[in-house]
Amino acid sequence: MTLDGLVVALAVLIAVWVAFVAGLILAGRRGAARELAAFIPNLVQLFRGLLGDPRVPRRAKVALAIGAMYLALPIDLIPDFIPIAGHADDAIVAALVLRFVLGSARRAVLFEHWRGDPRTLDRLLALARA
Repeated sequence: MTLDGLVVALAVLIAVWVAFVAGLILAGRRGAARELAAFIPNLVQLFRGLLGDPRVPRRAKVALAIGAMYLALPIDLIPDFIPIAGHADDAIVAALVLRFVLGSARRAVLFEHWRGDPRTLDRLLALARA
């Protein structure tokens, strides 16, 4: 994929994301729109915080680094420009990585680094248990 293709893909992704968030706002679901808009940045902050936390074991940090690389790659199993489903694979990968991290670090450590609504992280962790 060329740089121009990446720029176009990123622009389409951002446009679809903004349209979806705007649709939630117009539907009167401002809280859901806010959480959706902040989900990826919150996830990045969570992974970054956990990678730098000495309470998280090295094997969990390796899983976090691999998960972060997957989330950063422009190529996904389901393209991100497909509304809802496009980000579902990102959420599933994040949930699986966090499930692995929970096996070796305390739950409170994850919530300490989460910047969004704690219920969103609870839902993500529930997805990991499913």
